[in-house]
Formats: sequence, C-alpha cells, structure tokens
Amino acid sequence: MASDLEKKAKEAFMDDNFELSVDLCTQAIDLDPNNADLYADRAQANIKLKNYTEAVADANRAIELDSSMAKAYLRKATACMKLEEYQTAKAALDAGASLVPSDSRFTNLIKDCNDHIAEETGDKTMHSAQSAPPSAVTPVESHLSDGTESDSILSQKIPQTLVTPAKPKYRHEYYQKPEVVVVTIFAKGVPSKNVSIEFGEQILSVTIDVPGEDPYIFQPRLFGKIIPEKCRYDVLLTKVEIRLAKTEAINWTSLEFSREITIAQKINAPSVGGTGTVRPTYPSSRPKGIDWDKLEAQVKKEEKEEKLEGDAALNKLFRGIYQDADEDTRRAMRKSFVESHGTVLSTNWKEVGAKKVEGTPPDGMELKKWEY
Repeated sequence: MASDLEKKAKEAFMDDNFELSVDLCTQAIDLDPNNADLYADRAQANIKLKNYTEAVADANRAIELDSSMAKAYLRKATACMKLEEYQTAKAALDAGASLVPSDSRFTNLIKDCNDHIAEETGDKTMHSAQSAPPSAVTPVESHLSDGTESDSILSQKIPQTLVTPAKPKYRHEYYQKPEVVVVTIFAKGVPSKNVSIEFGEQILSVTIDVPGEDPYIFQPRLFGKIIPEKCRYDVLLTKVEIRLAKTEAINWTSLEFSREITIAQKINAPSVGGTGTVRPTYPSSRPKGIDWDKLEAQVKKEEKEEKLEGDAALNKLFRGIYQDADEDTRRAMRKSFVESHGTVLSTNWKEVGAKKVEGTPPDGMELKKWEY
C-alpha cells in the first residue's frame, strides 16, 4: 500500500537514511502518482542528498497537484537557492508566504533571497540593514523544523581548503545561434541507454553512467534561461549533441552563469527575405582561434573511418549504401528485406518491384514460418 510506504519513507528520513527515503517515496508514487505529499517528501529527502535539480522537479509536481501546499513552495525555494536560482526561489517564497503569513521561515528566506539578488544586480538598497560584514562571519548549514535547510544561521568563519578540480572525463564545447545553443560532449561509443539528460529553467543536467566506470556528471547553471520543452539531444557514435532553446535571442558570452559577466548583447537575426546571412558565433573557454569547420570535418572523418567488426561492420556498410542511394534503390532495399524476413537485401527495384521477394536462408538452414 502507498500509505505504508509513505510511513516507512518518513521513518527512514527521521533516521537520516535519505537514500532509502527517496526510494520508498518513489515506490509509493508508482502506486499513487497523484499524491502531492509524496512528491513533497521526496523533494525534502533529495535536498538532504544535495540532489537539488530533482528536488525542484518534485516540488513543482507537488505544487501542480496541490497549489495550497506551503511546504512544497518552501522546499522548491530551498533547492533553488542551493542552485543560486534566487529569482525563482523568491517567487516560490512569495507564493508560500501568502498561504501562511505567520510562518517566519518564509520571511527569513525572502530576506536572504533579496540579499543575493541585490548582489547579482548591484542594488545595495535590497540588502538587510543588519547584514554582517562578509569578513566576520560565513553561513553554515542549519536545519529547519521540517527538515529543510537554510543559510540564515551564521557562525565563526571556517578556513577554506583549496582543492584542485579533477580533469573531466569527457571534453565539451559549445556554439550558438540566435535562438539556440548547441553543446557537444565528446563521449565516444556510449550507448544511449547510459545517457540521461534533463533540462530546467536555467539548469542543464547530464549524466553518463557506463557500467564499470565512474559516472560523468555535468550540471552547469547556464548563462541564460532556456525553454525545457523545446530542448532536445542526440546520442551519436562519437559524441552527445544537446540543443538548448533560448528564451531570448541574446549572445551568451559563456556557457555557464557567472556574476562577473556583464549583461549579454542582443543577437541580430537575419531578416526574412534579406540577402545577408549571420554566421553563428562560437564562444568557448578554450583559447581563441579554433577552426570549427575543421573540427566538424575531423569528427565526421573519425565516424567514417571507425573500424568495426562482425554485424556492426555489416550494418555500417548497409547504412552507407542506403544513405547514398536514390529513392528506387531505397525502396528495393526496404521491400526485399521485409518480404524476405531479413534474408535478402536487393538494390534492384525493377526486379524487386515486380514480384514478392521470397526468403533465402543460408546454406544448411531451413526457413520456417511461426504459427500463432
């Protein structure tokens, strides 16, 4: 029963077993997918596991099912603040505070949001008059009564240890057009089933989990906002290509958000019927001077020259023939393959189109029809 699983999930959360809590909530959701409390509870556990993107998605679903659930707005705001999505967090807090005006948790977090937004925009008037000097204190994690986290408690400054980031497993590049940003992750030979990609309001979450290897996780906060439902991705032989649909036709001066980056410039898209064309810009964190046309040609050459064996090599040969063939040849290949149950592949449409293609099994084998 979903109620039994929900109870066990709460017990696991109280025992600080947050992974089990998420798993039990997921099982309960499978049985009762319209229970807003289950999504709110899973969001709470995901916050503890620092799965902030998943927590936002769960909180959004809880709000969709029950727009009067104050704790769902609180958990969405908490996760968004961890992702530095302060504008989105502020909107969630305002909505939640209107439901429970006496709850001081919303008031405190709204004050924190205003401070962060002021830092981003340079508007000093939004800062609280009681803000302490940054050199005197630093925020530490504290627990609210419902298990969510806040940065509103301050303690003595803790010395920071400088850690050199590890080199990423896969290299990535990106380029952009007025309406889209194309991100390429050079992951060769990765099956599509091992690639998981999610899109948020200003978040891209990429996970490549190949059995026997450490998972590759790429979760940048993007320079600008995107339209998740219009974004898509393709897993190819040598790379993963991701297309991000911009909400505005502005020039991204980097892929990832940074407070030090100035306001982006509008991109002038070519007018309809005009004679001029606008060449896409290719900003990158790598040194300037990259020949993108040469890089694309090199990738295509690697795909073409990739040495395969057995069925993989044969399939590649057939794909090459089909891709370069005219329409009659393609029709012949499709008709012969289907009618012969995969035993004949002909390119002669005059011959194939005039009659049904009979199956031709290999020597020493017999073609039999299945009886249902």
